[in-house]
Formats: sequence, C-alpha cells, structure tokens
Amino acid sequence: MNYKNTYLVTIQYLGFRFHGWQKQPNLKTGHLFLDKTLKFIFKGIRLKSLGVGRTDARVSATHFAFQLFIDENVDFEQFMIDFNANAPGDMRALKIENIDKKFNIIQHPKIKEYRYYFSYGEKNHPYAAPFLTRFRDDLNIDIMKEGAQLFEGFHNFKRYCTKPSEETKVERTIEYCRIEKNTELTASFFPKESFVLIVRGEGFLRNQIRLIMGGLHSLGKGEYDLDFIKDSLNPETDIEFIKNIAPASGLHLHKLDFKNLDAEN
Repeated sequence: MNYKNTYLVTIQYLGFRFHGWQKQPNLKTGHLFLDKTLKFIFKGIRLKSLGVGRTDARVSATHFAFQLFIDENVDFEQFMIDFNANAPGDMRALKIENIDKKFNIIQHPKIKEYRYYFSYGEKNHPYAAPFLTRFRDDLNIDIMKEGAQLFEGFHNFKRYCTKPSEETKVERTIEYCRIEKNTELTASFFPKESFVLIVRGEGFLRNQIRLIMGGLHSLGKGEYDLDFIKDSLNPETDIEFIKNIAPASGLHLHKLDFKNLDAEN
C-alpha cells in the first residue's frame, strides 16, 4: 500500500504502564497510544506508523523513532503542537523530519544505545520504580565494571538471548559496554547513589541487555567470577543459558543513530 508522504518522527516515552511497544490484543502498548493520537490528529486521513523496533513491557525510551506514512503533507510546527497536546502524558514528540520514500526504518543500519539504571541495598522511594531497578544484595561494583567490558567486541551471545531459534544470528558485536556512576538521570526521590550499564551496538537479541545485566548482577553478588563471564561467551564451553534476567523497568532505549541518513529537513 503506497502513501503520498513519509516522515521520520522522534519521540520519547515512559514505558512503566505499557505492555511493550508492539500492539497486543486487549493490552495497553506504546504503539496503541501512538496510533490513537495520530488518528485523532489526522481524522479521516489514511496513515500508518512503523516503529524502529520493539521494547519489552515497562521499558522506556528517551530516544525512539517511528516512520509515518500518510496521504497528506504535514506541517511540522503544527504537528508538534497537535501531537504533544493530544498524546498521553507519558509520551511526547521531539522532532519530525522529511525522509526519502525508500527509507525503511527497520532495515536501515543504525546504532542503538541502551542504558540500564540500578541501585542496590536499601529500598528506594516507590516513585523511583519506573526509572531504575533496586537489587537487594550488596554488590561488588568494581568487579561488575570489569565484567561489563568483557562483553565488548564480537561474541557469541546465544546464552544471552531468550529462546533463540536455529535461524537466530547469535553472533553480534557490542561496541561499548560499561558500568558507570549514574549522574544523568536524577530526581529528589532517587537513592543517593545509583549506577548505569551503558551498552551500544547495531542490533540486540531478545532480552539480551537484561540478561547481560542479570549476569553482571550475579557477578556482583559473587555467584559468578570473571572467568565464568568469559566462558559464557564461548559457545564451546559447557555452560547453561543465563537465567538471571534483570527486571524491565530499569532499561531505557537512550539513543538511536541512523547511519548515513539522508533526510531532507
């Protein structure tokens, strides 16, 4: 089905009340609320939206994008006003721009940066729950920092994927994987000290970031050592799948970088 125009729209949303991005029967999802907003703004106009990817339930995005296909020329300034006036309070548009009609938001090469925010020890203020995960155990952050760097580079991530099929390409490259002190995402009700796992790469497997965080959590508790992390990335070793999957609410899609994007702004 052809549309007269296509645009690239950048948005952000808090995923705490969403059952993921993708539409699902009888569930509140990010895509559901996006399309409700678009259809309200452009009443009676044929359109379709396609998100850059899926996110799990309760996962948030500070930088998400969708491709808007529509049979009308869109006034960018008015779109920003109308979208942000009518979208739910936990979603807002940041930018809309022209894009080549051949552009495919799913297939176009891109770098994604995910951030997983966490604290440990004393229980956090309840208001912090949508933004970061609190682990109950005392954690050795220094060894977790060492462990995070082991994921950098080209590895076999079959143990860091939920139910991979025989066709799943489990060999991937992670460009950057580090744990740092969190200084960016803050609030008066946040714990005094929190941390962030930053992971950057072209593509990720199902639950890969949460399983990496789960593996680092086990490392920080002393259940694993650094050799275990190294061995878990070697498909020849006799290790079961990583089972400690970190909660979803600490995970944020932080940034998208479309490679060689030739947009006419």
